[in-house]
Amino acid sequence: MPLPAAFRPLVVIPVFDHEHAIATMVAGVVATGVPCLLVDDGSGDACARELDRLAALHAPQVRLLRLPVNQGKGGAVLAGFRDADAHGHTHVLQIDADGQHDPADIPHFLAEARAHPAAVVCGVPLYDDSVPKGRLYGRYLTHVWVWINTLSLAIRDSMCGFRVYPLPPVMRLMDEETIGRRMDFDVEVLVRLFWRGVSVRNRPTRVTYPLDGVSHFDVWRDNVRISRMHTRLFFGMLRRLPRLLARRAPEATA
Repeated sequence: MPLPAAFRPLVVIPVFDHEHAIATMVAGVVATGVPCLLVDDGSGDACARELDRLAALHAPQVRLLRLPVNQGKGGAVLAGFRDADAHGHTHVLQIDADGQHDPADIPHFLAEARAHPAAVVCGVPLYDDSVPKGRLYGRYLTHVWVWINTLSLAIRDSMCGFRVYPLPPVMRLMDEETIGRRMDFDVEVLVRLFWRGVSVRNRPTRVTYPLDGVSHFDVWRDNVRISRMHTRLFFGMLRRLPRLLARRAPEATA
């Protein structure tokens, strides 16, 4: 499916009980003039009320999609993809709700996506002193697994939730394969898109931890889930080994 000539991006923010940080994030997105979809992933009453308020305050630029039960970060982003496609958007910019990412970088990410519309534009974190050292070191293990499972160094950071996706290959992937719906989503969707020939552009971006102090990462369950994901991807890589070896040419990086 060829990419459309138009460039119609949508910012998608998955939200689960981030009522203290989300207003600041939405204000930053609104300042860019880009349309925004808030995906309420089964939040509690306080966050749900705040999302209702923000959607009403910033309509029509900001819309609200409410999921009746929590589906996980990946499930919320996947729902956002479906909504974006139904509304005729060509690209989705994913950004987290907790204040880690700087919405002032949105125009730079979208400029990169406009220049390279068939590529995924991935954020590469530039951390300050707020980053927990355990999280920082743990990311490197996942980076190594991703480099193994893609036989490439093209993906500099597979866990940053600030990125731009071209919708046509994402919709094909969603229709044809099962993708992790929780904290395994960010890594798995990127590896599977890479396997399908989608190129990657890497863009540095400032990351802080987090504005509202809320993290939904479950150390036990999510680490087990991510470990299982890496195992699945490893065996998937082995099945694709000849094709991946044939692709080993300089990949596009930024």
